[in-house]
Amino acid sequence: MKLGIVGLPNVGKSTLFNAITNAGAQSANYPFCTIEPNIGVVAVPDERLNLLADLYKPKAIVPASIEFLDIAGLVKGASGGEGLGNKFLSHIREVDAIVHVVRCFENEDIVHVEGSIDPVRDIETINMELILSDMEILNKRILRVEKAMKGDKSLGADLEILKRFKEALDAGKCARTVELTEQEASKLVDFNFLTYKPVIYACNMSEDDFISGIEENEHYKAVKAIAEAEGSQVLPICAELEAQISELSEDEKEIFLSELGIEHSGLDLLIKRSYDLLGLMSFLTAGDPEVRAWTIKKGTKALHAAGKIHSDIERGFIRAEVINYKLLLENGSIAAAKEKGLVRLEGKEYIMQDGDVVLFRFNV
Repeated sequence: MKLGIVGLPNVGKSTLFNAITNAGAQSANYPFCTIEPNIGVVAVPDERLNLLADLYKPKAIVPASIEFLDIAGLVKGASGGEGLGNKFLSHIREVDAIVHVVRCFENEDIVHVEGSIDPVRDIETINMELILSDMEILNKRILRVEKAMKGDKSLGADLEILKRFKEALDAGKCARTVELTEQEASKLVDFNFLTYKPVIYACNMSEDDFISGIEENEHYKAVKAIAEAEGSQVLPICAELEAQISELSEDEKEIFLSELGIEHSGLDLLIKRSYDLLGLMSFLTAGDPEVRAWTIKKGTKALHAAGKIHSDIERGFIRAEVINYKLLLENGSIAAAKEKGLVRLEGKEYIMQDGDVVLFRFNV
């Protein structure tokens, strides 16, 4: 999974990126500090792996991972080449979802490119640049389909979908606000509309507001309303606080969060929201060599989950031996679970469940 961190210059993008990836991206108080996207890979926190590791004593623990891209700050006119324009937009096309960092804090020492704090205006600025970019692609696609329809009338359904998107974009709405059936959505793979990508609005707050006044922050409430209207996610976060947390050991982090009365770090919540947003989950494999988490889409069948590990396993699939991780831990070993008939034999059509511990049998 690849997430792109975007936003106007100086809203806290690189500070947040540094905090969640410990990658040390440059962060400074002037526009376009980030030019090429910084890339960081973050392990997905998963307590199930540690519990299974206590049981198996493996040589390695391999968590699932998320790749974060810290993409250069956008400015008004980017779709026409202003600022880093086309380079910025091309980087967004590479990601699965967008983490849109919105400034929801006041600080006179940190300049804002528009001169004032207004998250609604900032969101509209970025969304409009993405909409303009999508409109350019969409108009070309409509002309192409209309031309092709002269020889293939079956393309009428595609044209109808495209015109629904055009109606939304012309009205200044993002493509993700257009309601589609599953079949219609499957036709969008080749379009790669920027405004169709799932979004998490990360509201970057002051430490005081984040700890004790999230719901009182008027900027946060305004962003929350926008997210609800377009079916996006919203996440309150404090980039400066995350920067402090990133310097701590796991034990120190627990104590620090507990003292602040915070249950989860912003990174943990961001990853959870990302999984929910993209409809993802993890199945697990466990043994002496390694205990490992594998990320798949919800609804994935056993055959395709096997291919996530290796194409040979998918090609030579025989069956899957499956048990929920909780049942495995309760029984102390896979052998004990098998004796009680708790390990199921599933075929290629089995729908994988979050937390399944699986051994794939195959022959090639």
